[in-house]
Amino acid sequence: MDPAAEQAGATLQQESGDTACPLLFVQLNQLLSTPAGPEWRETARWIKFEEKVEDGGERWSTPHVPVLPLHSLFQLRMCLQKGTILLDLDASSFKEIIDKVLPRQPEEAELQPELRQHLAALLLRQPQHQPTKPVLQLLAELSQAPCRGKVTSWPEPRAQLSETPLQEQLRNRFQKKIPLGTEAAHVAVGEVELLEKPFTAFIRLQRAVALGSLAEVALPSRFLFIMLGPRGKVKAYHEIGRAMATLLTDELFQRVARQAEHREDLIAGMEVFLDELTVLPPRKWDPSVRIPPPSCLPSLHERTAVHSPEQQSHSNGDMAAAGGRACLQHPCSGEELERTGRLFGGLLQDIRRKARWYGSDFLDALHPQCLSAVLYIYLATVTNAITFGGMLGDATANMQGVLESFLGTAFAGSIFCLFSGQPLTILSSTGPVLVFERLLFSFSQDHSLDYLEFRLWIGLWVAFFGVVLVATEASHLVQHFTRFTEEGFCALISLIFIYDSLKKMLSLTDTFPINWQYRLDNITSYSCICNLSSPGHSSAGNDTPVPSALPPQQPPPTPAGLSRTQCLGQGGHLLGTSCQYVPDVALLSTLLFGGTFISCIALRHFRSSRYFPAGVRKLVSDFAVILAILGFCAIDAALGLETPKLLVPSELKPTNPARSWIVFPFGANPWWVCLVSAVPAVLVTILIFMDQQITAVILNRREYKLQKGAGFHLDFLCVSLLMVITSITGLPWYVSATVISLAHMESLRKERATSAPGEHPEFLGIREQRLTGLAVFLLTGLSIFMAPILKHIPMPVLYGAFLHMGVAALNSIQLTDRVRLLLMPAKHQPDLIYLRHVPLRRVHLFTLIQLLCLALLWVLKSTMAAIIFPLMLLALVGIRKGLERIFPPHDLSWLDSLEGPRPGGRTERDSNAEQAGLVPRAEHRPPSP
Repeated sequence: MDPAAEQAGATLQQESGDTACPLLFVQLNQLLSTPAGPEWRETARWIKFEEKVEDGGERWSTPHVPVLPLHSLFQLRMCLQKGTILLDLDASSFKEIIDKVLPRQPEEAELQPELRQHLAALLLRQPQHQPTKPVLQLLAELSQAPCRGKVTSWPEPRAQLSETPLQEQLRNRFQKKIPLGTEAAHVAVGEVELLEKPFTAFIRLQRAVALGSLAEVALPSRFLFIMLGPRGKVKAYHEIGRAMATLLTDELFQRVARQAEHREDLIAGMEVFLDELTVLPPRKWDPSVRIPPPSCLPSLHERTAVHSPEQQSHSNGDMAAAGGRACLQHPCSGEELERTGRLFGGLLQDIRRKARWYGSDFLDALHPQCLSAVLYIYLATVTNAITFGGMLGDATANMQGVLESFLGTAFAGSIFCLFSGQPLTILSSTGPVLVFERLLFSFSQDHSLDYLEFRLWIGLWVAFFGVVLVATEASHLVQHFTRFTEEGFCALISLIFIYDSLKKMLSLTDTFPINWQYRLDNITSYSCICNLSSPGHSSAGNDTPVPSALPPQQPPPTPAGLSRTQCLGQGGHLLGTSCQYVPDVALLSTLLFGGTFISCIALRHFRSSRYFPAGVRKLVSDFAVILAILGFCAIDAALGLETPKLLVPSELKPTNPARSWIVFPFGANPWWVCLVSAVPAVLVTILIFMDQQITAVILNRREYKLQKGAGFHLDFLCVSLLMVITSITGLPWYVSATVISLAHMESLRKERATSAPGEHPEFLGIREQRLTGLAVFLLTGLSIFMAPILKHIPMPVLYGAFLHMGVAALNSIQLTDRVRLLLMPAKHQPDLIYLRHVPLRRVHLFTLIQLLCLALLWVLKSTMAAIIFPLMLLALVGIRKGLERIFPPHDLSWLDSLEGPRPGGRTERDSNAEQAGLVPRAEHRPPSP
């Protein structure tokens, strides 16, 4: 390691803890000559990225990565070596700072008293800022300009600096973009006629103080850099000022500058900055092109780690990240999964961990975003209850139907949200459970067994086995669930959502068949009468008869075989309800379906739009699905066609009149059924355990930044105990629904309210609370009494929202990215992080193995072999262990790493990607304007 890096590292070690430095707002003021005399004007500003005042001084440029001349950095280093350095200066005003700085020049550059007074007067002049104004204010000033002349809201150039903030500073809209706790740094450069040698000074104040109207926004100031020099080098002074401002926005140098005790510390920090510098050769790029801000930046830890000699020898620049891959742990491998060695030890830890958050689980829900989440997930849950309820009714001869699905969802979901360890989880009937119910009913019918009684005993055994697994801390086994297992299961559930939504839409053509043989010229054969008695009415486009004062008469017989063209040619007109028939219900349903799906995606991405203020974009994005559903419901109501609507049961009675609300354990089946039921109960237990715990692992990933911890043992206990109640009452069995739960978390994403211009909004985590899920399930139960309102919602609209959830969940996994790589030539492949470290052929082999396992799961689910589907889920863990004989550990650490993509952004472009995917994946968040 070079001496400069060592010295900078020693300076950084003086800083206690890992507390982040306050963000710096850096303003560059330049002394310019005007007809009224010299004046200070703001020419650029930085909050992480640079913004320049465009020519004409009316607007700011877009945020961009600053590009500096290399020579300006060398000149800046010379200024720090020879200029005045004042560290921890105790001053409370800008005038006091100037009075202390000017007399402390080196002997060879000492200023004469007259020149010192002249510079003090010059520095204390009020700078002309470029405030950020709303569009309406700019238009108002433009309209008033012809009457009032030039509008000047700031003091005249020769006015003295105000010691208190001006009203324009306090009203500046740019203040909203600056995070709380930000401090200011001021860079002042320019040429002065009386100076013969440059005057430079770097000042760090002992405490951040407000310096009146010096900055365009009212912030406490920490750093100042002043450089005044002789005439003739205004361009060089400007570039040195930009270099200093860029240096101050660098987090590593800023930490050094805050802890520096001597001039050498600052120079060492700058040397480290120069060591990381990348030089672009001239005439190989266009300097006028502004480089947009990147989507993510390397962390300070990675930057400091890259200086070690063994890592500098690698050329891919990712060895800092690669070094930590071998010791990657499961994203949930914290205290939640530690074995205690005691019966129910893990459960007791879960209860103690979650009890202290129970009150905040309700208070944290008092936010408008939660209302959007409730409406969105409620409609998804109702649609899911109707869909799976209908399927259960078909599979079980209505022993379980839509009403049972509604009541079971409301009851089980509410209990789970109140007492579970992860209340963001949404319980629902799932595809694998539905497959088992179908097989169980068929087996009962073939062997003359009472289905509900047989199912009751299976449910009781499953609950018993579940309690045993909780007591023995079996949830510890989820540490063996890697990305391979999780993505296979998540892809299966996502494809089920996509397949079911498309299947339901295609089935509409059975209810509303399209008349492919329809010909407009043959409409007379479709119960349409050609009336030749009223030659004055020709209704090629209207079947409403012309009003007449005469009493209606029966039309005379119409010659058989007259076509529409012949009828109209003889002066007749068409009568009948089918004269204008067109098969438009199926077409409109398809348009509603596709329109809802596309609108959900478009409105969800509206956050990245360039139109409207950030608050409006965020509001539209948060309510994207609700707005899409309401919009297409309005379109359907306006057109008035009889599209299939949401049908909700309105009576509290079993779907099958032959059953009651309580299932008795004895009477209908032989006594030995209660013992034999333990065999299928083992398979159901495996299915429930894998389904519940894989979903729990996905939802509790570290990248979601959950603060209240997980509760694997408590969640599985709740699901197991609910099996008892739902089995006794004959309600469906419930387990965590992967897709809807991911959609629930995505709708509760938290992002920093303020972000620097050009910076992508920082993902803060998920709004963890119990109220949204509880409200969703209570509304689901009350839906029985809201049938008059819900009946106006078209089913194609809800199917479109279903499709959106399935596609969003499918896009949130790395498997989807790797499948796309199979279809891309190498030169067009994105710069994914694992492609830098794993040969492409091994990436494709890993992807093909995952696809084969996914295809096998789908085949097992769809055939009579579905009885072994739970075992296949368990076999995924074994297959993953077998891959260790095919792939080296290095490749698996990148391909099967549990450090997934961030919510809202699926591409792993940097080892420091903070994981929406989602991300939460999601979609990359747009930079702030």
